[in-house]
Amino acid sequence: MTTSELPIVVRRRDNVAVIDVVGAVDARAEHSLEAAWAEATRERPDAVVLNFEGAGFINSTGIALIVGLLAAGRARSIPIRAYGLTPHYREIFEITRLADFLAINPDEDSAVLGVERSSA
Repeated sequence: MTTSELPIVVRRRDNVAVIDVVGAVDARAEHSLEAAWAEATRERPDAVVLNFEGAGFINSTGIALIVGLLAAGRARSIPIRAYGLTPHYREIFEITRLADFLAINPDEDSAVLGVERSSA
């Protein structure tokens, strides 16, 4: 991995893949996100959870990359959930209607368990 790529860790909780996103989600993150998605979905998880607690910045290209993950999940009937969004990015996900296509959870436990989107 070069220093310009996004450091991403994929881990498992039960049969759910959790992708820990750290740093800026922008054009440089494309290959890292694609590799993380491939690793996360290799064993056909019940869901994929995107952990944005370590994501410092998400630009429009980053939003487009997330849309690509949503399309890939939809094509394979794999639900995608998220947590760790700042209030600012949570609002952006709601304004852009990304929140219509992935559950936004308050924390990792609720995301892994599939608890419905929080109202906070």
